[in-house]
Amino acid sequence: MLKKIVLMGLLACGLMYRGHAASPVPDSSLTVKKTTDFKVNGEGTASNWSAAQWFNLTVQKGPNQPAPGKQFPTRVKILYSDKGMYFLFDCTDQKLTSTIMEDFGALFKEDVVEVFLWPDTSVPIYLEYEVSPLNYELAILVPNIKGRAQGWKPWHYNERNRVQHETSAQGGQKKSMAAVEGWKAEFFIPFALMNPIANTAPKPGEKWRGNFYRIDYDSETAYYSWQKTGGSFHEFNKFGTLIFE
Repeated sequence: MLKKIVLMGLLACGLMYRGHAASPVPDSSLTVKKTTDFKVNGEGTASNWSAAQWFNLTVQKGPNQPAPGKQFPTRVKILYSDKGMYFLFDCTDQKLTSTIMEDFGALFKEDVVEVFLWPDTSVPIYLEYEVSPLNYELAILVPNIKGRAQGWKPWHYNERNRVQHETSAQGGQKKSMAAVEGWKAEFFIPFALMNPIANTAPKPGEKWRGNFYRIDYDSETAYYSWQKTGGSFHEFNKFGTLIFE
């Protein structure tokens, strides 16, 4: 509560962010706890996760969508280490609408979860990471200049900077169009992947901006978010704030 009061005071004084970065609303901050490194398995069973709190993603209107789609419970946990950031998505679902069988495909056109990280708000460049229920990934740096966004794939994507990612299905098989009760995605994004906007661990108390999304394509398309946007997930001035403990 004290952190929220302090944050509100800073926002009121206009001291929080530089340049074009819009100030987030007072309830848009998350504290990210530090952890030792561990291996992801797609189930989120590592004991390290007990230190993190769940937060919810809820539906919003998508592009040209008159009303939000059907909502399933969707929750997320975050941790960070000296080497990178850990994410765990837990998505209730009924069907795995997932047919793309390649990395760096148009995963957003099917069931997917997404993380957007904006470490340096002095430049309009952020990381976008997506993973599908079938464990295919998309990792890009996005320059967003005057509303024109373009994704760039990492060069020399190897063991030094490669994302560790795993997924699992609950109540059904992890296969295309399977009937399920839900699915999980667990992944580790190395800071090395974010070079040059960030390539080292944030210091305690440091703040980044970011947002978290899900798209589900059951009978009707549903767009989920942590911080609501006007339809496009690339409205980075509406991202929330991550405070590293």
